[in-house]
Amino acid sequence: MTRYTAHMRRRPLGKTGLSVTELAVGTWGLSGDAYGPVHETEQDRVIDRAYALGVRLFETADVYAHGNMEQKLGERLPQDAELIVVTKIGTDRTTVPPRKRFDPQYLKQAFERARDRLRRDKGLIVLLHNPAAATVERGEAPAILKELKLAGAIAAWGVSAGSVEIARAAVAQEADILSMAYNAFFASDLHELHTDIAHAKTGVMARSILAHGLLSGYWAPHKDFVAGDHRSERWTPEELRRRVNQVRALRALVGGDVHTARGAALRFVLTNDDVSTIVLGPRNQIQLDQLIREAGKGPPYLPEEKLAKFAKQLDDLGVPG
Repeated sequence: MTRYTAHMRRRPLGKTGLSVTELAVGTWGLSGDAYGPVHETEQDRVIDRAYALGVRLFETADVYAHGNMEQKLGERLPQDAELIVVTKIGTDRTTVPPRKRFDPQYLKQAFERARDRLRRDKGLIVLLHNPAAATVERGEAPAILKELKLAGAIAAWGVSAGSVEIARAAVAQEADILSMAYNAFFASDLHELHTDIAHAKTGVMARSILAHGLLSGYWAPHKDFVAGDHRSERWTPEELRRRVNQVRALRALVGGDVHTARGAALRFVLTNDDVSTIVLGPRNQIQLDQLIREAGKGPPYLPEEKLAKFAKQLDDLGVPG
């Protein structure tokens, strides 16, 4: 195993008063639900290694591996006062197929189960997991999380949002945090929300920062995915070939201490001051070390002239951004 070590930089988490490491570790990929099975031993190694490298924010959900990822984090992570764990609730997997549930009774029960698995009384943040805009606008579900925060049961609350409409509804409900997809090829939603976020001082967790691995820059145009990998249904073969071809635009950001497309994609996200933390999705400790190393030593993450060149490359390739 590499002996790379890192000094983890911190950013304010919006208006919460919390300071979080700008690199976080997400556990969807690690759970085995997203990209195929991950051995339990490797899950342990990634969590332990991330903590050893200074990561103090971990992201999960009560449905990842049927709650086992929450259980795993509860077992592996110490009771560190600087540690923040973010979990998401709002999906009922006792039904077939699973369904979204944001009624007060269900949310209260889901929170209690999640807290028990995570074994945390401090530093716990809870997000509504991909609700519809109407669900957020009604205010019933946000009210439950506001009550938990007021009672001191959680440090902050927010919404994992899949669209600008949902994010704006969350900001209108005074959510502390938004979890949003944001990467070098999909930046428009967060850019559109800049004024809302800045005015409300909302913390932002950027997810899908490598577009499910596409922006790593290592895929062949005819890449195959293993059984159980959600990417096998995300793109048609034609779409995948087109997107892999577009990744060459990241070359505009490579140079100096940026050695790979993956590093360029990571640093692109870190250049946005609206972002409080970026959620890494390693499936093994080698990937974790690579991601943390390639995130760089600090600002300026990328030169302005390279960002301008990259924007032109995207435009030339027809990538909406």
